[in-house]
Amino acid sequence: MSDLDQMSADLLGRIAGASDLAALESERVHALGKQGAITQLLKSLGGMSPEQRQEEGPRIHGLRERVTSAIAERKAALEAEALERRLATETLDMTLPAEPRLQGSVHPVSQVMDELAEIFADLGFSVATGPEIEDDWHNFTALNIPESHPARAMHDTFYFPEDEGGERKMLLRTHTSPVQIRTMVKEKPPIYIIAPGRTYRSDSDATHTPMFHQVEGLVIDRGIHLGHLKWTLETFLKAFFERDDIVLRLRPSYFPFTEPSVEVDVGYSIEKGKRVIGGSEGWMEVLGSGMVHPKVIAACGLDPEEWQGFAFGCGIDRLAMLKYGMDDLRAFFDGDLRWLRHYGFSALDVPTLSGGVGA
Repeated sequence: MSDLDQMSADLLGRIAGASDLAALESERVHALGKQGAITQLLKSLGGMSPEQRQEEGPRIHGLRERVTSAIAERKAALEAEALERRLATETLDMTLPAEPRLQGSVHPVSQVMDELAEIFADLGFSVATGPEIEDDWHNFTALNIPESHPARAMHDTFYFPEDEGGERKMLLRTHTSPVQIRTMVKEKPPIYIIAPGRTYRSDSDATHTPMFHQVEGLVIDRGIHLGHLKWTLETFLKAFFERDDIVLRLRPSYFPFTEPSVEVDVGYSIEKGKRVIGGSEGWMEVLGSGMVHPKVIAACGLDPEEWQGFAFGCGIDRLAMLKYGMDDLRAFFDGDLRWLRHYGFSALDVPTLSGGVGA
């Protein structure tokens, strides 16, 4: 009896003297752990006679309950003391926002590129890329652009100095059409691709910059006609602008690499004094397109009697301006953080067709 009383006094004293939670945990293991003092007493009950067990069992269990209760009380006291210390030393700045502001944002051009990839992937298109420094054949000749065409002029194209032999002209690509040529040369039809990327032309004003972004689309397959082109563009524009009242108007035009060629206008309406894509109160040109010229198909080693296709192209920067209400293309490249904070997109808002491509 005296041994248990002494053990109880010692254990309760050590628990009461624990200075922190770590010390208290050490005392718990000393008393109640697998090799703890009280645990050893409980194990000894198995070797006692029934009379001894009946006498010693309640005393040992009573000791365990007192120690367990003391540990719980000391733990609560230590946690309360720790909280008091934190409240006395920590401060809360009420001027801070409830949630920290996300740092960094996605540029509208990158956002629109992601939206285009999502939309056309749903239509069965893949994304193709190519070099930004091109040769004359891929950028012009293979696209049925003759030597005398104005697009080859120095005021439109950034040329590199010619090689010593003068046999190969290198330039900054003026469109992403060379990607179409490289794809047709490299891959076997059917081909369904879009080619987004940077392009370069010697031009600069509120709606033009020396470097801009363009996306082009190409389909090469059997039995392709102009109806397929119109349906594809109509489906794309409805998904991109997220409106069902998109109306298209195709006007005859001329591009060396398509025949027939058509300019595509989209209807707009006036809402709150501004032009908004959708409706048919007026018309706005958005892209150029047409059926791939047989000479272009033949230049890539394909038989134009067997394979037909259509192509289209538009400026990614212009699409962003139309959808998100920007009025000056030059601001896209100024690097003004205030502009990017206003027009930028959260990196967590990944465009999806189910959630909305303009998320």
